[in-house]
Amino acid sequence: MKSIAMALGAALVLTSPSAAAAESQFKMLVLAIPNKYHYEYIPIARDSLERLAKLHAFEFTWTNNTEAFEGDLKQYAAVMFLNTPGEELNPAQRAKFEAYMRSGGNAIVVHRAAITPAEAWPWYEKLVGRRVGVHPMLQTGVVTTVDKSFPATFGIPQRWIWSDEFYVTTNPYKVTIDPVLNVDERSYDPTKIWPRQVAVPMGRDHPVAWHHRYEGGRVFVTTLGHNGEMYRDPTYLNHLMGGIYWTATGLGQQN
Repeated sequence: MKSIAMALGAALVLTSPSAAAAESQFKMLVLAIPNKYHYEYIPIARDSLERLAKLHAFEFTWTNNTEAFEGDLKQYAAVMFLNTPGEELNPAQRAKFEAYMRSGGNAIVVHRAAITPAEAWPWYEKLVGRRVGVHPMLQTGVVTTVDKSFPATFGIPQRWIWSDEFYVTTNPYKVTIDPVLNVDERSYDPTKIWPRQVAVPMGRDHPVAWHHRYEGGRVFVTTLGHNGEMYRDPTYLNHLMGGIYWTATGLGQQN
């Protein structure tokens, strides 16, 4: 997909006017703040989301400003943290987001957004469902489908060659999640990491995408999506769109 050149400093903007003019199915808030390791993805991901919004008739509001959380969150069927963790929100904004979730709001957490300082905001860690410890270097590995009945796996092969940072996670709050995708640790070196760090393999059960219910709403988490080119990849976009669709509507899951 062809990316759209735009300033990374863009503030609150409603995208996809053609989709908005049609019969929109739902509206989503996307928080994407550039940081040291994740910034080049922004114009690519925004362009791809615009295309998905036109194709699937939904709207989204794109912002790098957390003040969006001070407004009316009830207008959004889902809030996406795109490579942007919840720690960016101030205490008042966190309280507003917590109230949104408790009243039936829904959340999507993508890659870097799953990483937040331990115990700095336990409520958000529980929303994510796992605590991210270290992440080995970006490597090519085999991602495996765990739940074929979940929309974020539709169109994904049973064994998918993918290159990413395969996060190592723990579960200090004993949150129950439903794994969607795992990574086969035999297909890459889970100990390969930067100097003065140690990565301990997770073993056979190593989820890289999952969903669960939290407070009053739905939560979809994918730890995949490290670099910009991934947001051009059709298979990855199918995965992401499946998560958006289920999170925003609650539909599509085969029980």
